[in-house]
Formats: sequence, structure tokens, C-alpha cells
Amino acid sequence: MDDLDEHLLARLRENARAPLAELARALGLSRTTIQSRLARLERSGVIAGYSVRLANAYGITRVHAFIMLTVEPKQAAAVTAALRRMPGVRRLQSVSGPFDLIATVEVADVAEMDAAIDEIGAVKGVERTNSSIVLSTKFDR
Repeated sequence: MDDLDEHLLARLRENARAPLAELARALGLSRTTIQSRLARLERSGVIAGYSVRLANAYGITRVHAFIMLTVEPKQAAAVTAALRRMPGVRRLQSVSGPFDLIATVEVADVAEMDAAIDEIGAVKGVERTNSSIVLSTKFDR
């Protein structure tokens, strides 16, 4: 990975469907150079896949939250497995600090969020939760 790869990845974060010619122009390289760099980044596992970023018009009607979890000793694997089965849990990250895990949750409305928080808190091995509801997103890359 060099600075050029980092710039290429930044462009892809903004628009993963950007045409190769557009990426090449933006980075001052040939289309074939961009194509070979992308192939190398994919082969090496730096790029694991491409995804869809939903429009704000869709996301604005949904409720998002970060739920911080304190997990009982040696229960992280079981808690992770339980949260993986919950459709509203979009991401689960292990973190340092006062909490062990942070779950990113997205649901249709406040009632569904209330139920999701209760469901997460009831998982065997979850000692405590602390939730923060997202009020607005300033930017998303």
C-alpha cells in the first residue's frame, strides 16, 4: 500500500461504482494502471467487496443507535454469535475502554429500537448496555 492506493481507496469510498476512466483522470494515471491496482488490492484482501450506501431520504426515516456493551468474562464469542443473528445489528466492534463491544443498530422506528435494546440486554453474557441514539449524520464515507 502506498499513497496512491490510499487515494484510490478514498475515491472508492465516495463512489464504489466510479468508472475506471474517472478514477484514472482524478488520480492522474492510466485506466490500465488503476485496473491493475484495483485487482491487486482485491487479490490481497485490502478490498473485501463493494457495497451499497443508501440515500439519506431512505435512512432519515430509520432510527440508528450505538449500543455499548459490557460483557461477562469469556462470554464475548457467545454474545457475538447471538448479536449476529439479530437483523437490526449492522456492525459489532470490539473496543478498548470502559466497554467491550459496540453494536451499530438500525431499525424502522423508536419502538423497534426499544425492543432491540431490550433484546441485546437480555442476551446471556451481556452484563450492561449503554445506548446512544444517532440524531444526525454530519458525513459518511
